[in-house]
Amino acid sequence: MTINLVINNQPVSAPEGSTVLEAAKRAGIEIPTLCHHPDLTDIGACRMCVVSIDGARGVQTACTTPARDGMVVDTMSDEAVTSRKVTLELILADHPNDCMTCEADGQCELQDLVYDYQVAWPEHSGRRHHYEIDPDPNPFIFIDRNKCILCGRCVRACAEIQNRDVWTFANRGFDTVLVAGADQFMLDADCESCGQCVTYCPVGALWDKMSMGKGRLSQVEKVRTTCSYCGVGCNFDLNVRNNEIVRVTAAADAPVNGLSLCVKGHYGYDYVHHPDRLTRPLVRAKWLDDAALHENLERGAWEAVSEAEKRRSMLTWQRHHSDQSEIRNSKFEISPDTFIRTDWDTALDVVAHKFTKTKKQYGGDAFALMASAKCTNEENYIFNKFTRQMLATHSIDHCARL
Repeated sequence: MTINLVINNQPVSAPEGSTVLEAAKRAGIEIPTLCHHPDLTDIGACRMCVVSIDGARGVQTACTTPARDGMVVDTMSDEAVTSRKVTLELILADHPNDCMTCEADGQCELQDLVYDYQVAWPEHSGRRHHYEIDPDPNPFIFIDRNKCILCGRCVRACAEIQNRDVWTFANRGFDTVLVAGADQFMLDADCESCGQCVTYCPVGALWDKMSMGKGRLSQVEKVRTTCSYCGVGCNFDLNVRNNEIVRVTAAADAPVNGLSLCVKGHYGYDYVHHPDRLTRPLVRAKWLDDAALHENLERGAWEAVSEAEKRRSMLTWQRHHSDQSEIRNSKFEISPDTFIRTDWDTALDVVAHKFTKTKKQYGGDAFALMASAKCTNEENYIFNKFTRQMLATHSIDHCARL
């Protein structure tokens, strides 16, 4: 059933059960919010969305007031605008004045509203909170309770989306403070370090610790990608500055996961630039053609990895040796088990040759294969077909079963 109401002298239709805020959004009418988020239940805590409704006493919160047929709403009445300005002044009265160095500068919802309503910074000699900054040893989540506006979005995100109930509020009145568990460290309160609370925080009270000081919104380029950790296929944005990933942020329009990310997807990106990362295949010398081996080593297409470097990438070694000829013509003796950094075509040819030889000599039962949860369903399907049809074995399993 559809209801009809008037918002700012504009006729609006909305499904029955909608709130005034939802009805206004359907009509393209903006109402400011801080505690509201479409993924979370509404609690009317911030009082920024107040509107005037004909016949109602005082202003009402648009996020919790059901829209009714025939209702007449004014979102920009003098009373509503004055109430919002007073609310912003009260928030700023106990908020640090450090926007110039704040990590959230440029994407802070409070900052945007203060700008929109031209609220001056309140000077007063009353009490202000001075909480310890970053008091929690959690390696991924930075906490500055001085910037917390008590909107409760992190509390609801943790409870309603992650089902962890890590965050809550302690005390009352001016002493109300955001705490983890029973005022514990986050990990002691069963935090999974997923960073969901950071994603939903409208200010800089919660932030990604790995990204501190590495670039703000105006300094980074966002590149949409798919997480490489499992086959779910979560999308997110890589925040890139100077060709380096400095942060991962969730994307509301991601088709699989929306704003949800696990700890690996959110914070496990440092391997991309790690000096020990393998970027080319390593093949033992005994599996390569001797003539091709010596020719490619001589012209620098391939590189021999010494015993001392076997367990790490040559990138670390190369960083300390600017002379490329020294890298290619290292004096250590190449044994049959020496790893050679080759190209992908050569490495795959070696694998195909050994598979063919083994199958001819011993049959398909010589193989046993393990699929990975890091692959997509489609990749695992192809892997299954390859195992059963090409290698002629049913000895296949999946790591998620173990």
